Amino acid sequence: MLVIHHPDQARHDVESVFRTGRFIPHVERAERYRIFLDAVTSAGHEVAEAPRAGLEAITAVHDPAYVEFLKGLHDRWRQRPDFGPVAVPSVHPTHRMHRRPTDLIGELGWYSNSTTCPIGAETWISVLASAQVAIHAAERLTTADAPVYAMCRPPGHHAYPDLMSGGCYLNNTAIAAQLLTRRFGRVAILDIDVHHGNGTQAIFWDRADVLTCSVHVNPHEGAPLYAGHADEVGGEAARGFNDNQPLPRGTGDATWLAAIGSALARIRGFEPGALVIALGFDAAEHDPVATFRITEEGFARAAAMIAAAGCPTLLVQEGGYISASLGRYLQAFLGGMERGRGHSVGSISG
Repeated sequence: MLVIHHPDQARHDVESVFRTGRFIPHVERAERYRIFLDAVTSAGHEVAEAPRAGLEAITAVHDPAYVEFLKGLHDRWRQRPDFGPVAVPSVHPTHRMHRRPTDLIGELGWYSNSTTCPIGAETWISVLASAQVAIHAAERLTTADAPVYAMCRPPGHHAYPDLMSGGCYLNNTAIAAQLLTRRFGRVAILDIDVHHGNGTQAIFWDRADVLTCSVHVNPHEGAPLYAGHADEVGGEAARGFNDNQPLPRGTGDATWLAAIGSALARIRGFEPGALVIALGFDAAEHDPVATFRITEEGFARAAAMIAAAGCPTLLVQEGGYISASLGRYLQAFLGGMERGRGHSVGSISG
């Protein structure tokens, strides 16, 4: 399988994040990039580095003012001698507050909804590289005869058009999907990260040309908490084009795979030209977020189900955090994709 990456993805490496009233070790560390790269290299996959490109594909999804803010934030931050080395918001607007301030602290809070997106000196470099990986992988898929894996890090599916959220700054999955609509027309997204892809849902909420499906932990029991319920089915212009399947904490292989099967049935009915998988391994039984209990075999079987649909497929890496098993989860999934292609039931749109 073709794997796209960029070494700059490892330059963002903030050690801690403020949660539960204290600073705790950040699970989204640069070591994830190295684990993923080692896993695909040792498994013999073809690995290619994404070229640098402009911001056009990014601003097709994200507010240009937000992108410029991310790009220049840390330079502005370090000009303040009384500020720490990492930019972390301390205030946020609520639904009663409607004006973006020009004060740096206020602007940072405006563009973020929590303290889970710390920004260090090299965060923008990695965030941009991660988006470029998704862009190049989408471009390669248009001429590929096999799935393509965008080894994105930092992740992106919680990012809204103008809001960083849940460790995500730019929405790589949405950027890739939007790009693919230009070539394939209708595009489906299947998000199997343990957390709901709230940013992706928001971006395509009123779009009938992009079907968004997500299998995730019940938002009453886990992040992102405020989105991901089953009755969220899309805006007026796209009613029925958003499909959420929230599952309880502790969900194992059988229930998870059944939900994925249900999502794939919805996708088959949509008849997309391309399929984007928001690929998270944080549903794994040994992942530090400890939410679901999905095994290596479960990931392999999910991959085989996806591959058997026979649709041009782009894998975009989302969650999945540091454990002794992380690389094996990726290898199991990619192996399942390759085996599943041999049992394809034909084009998903055919």
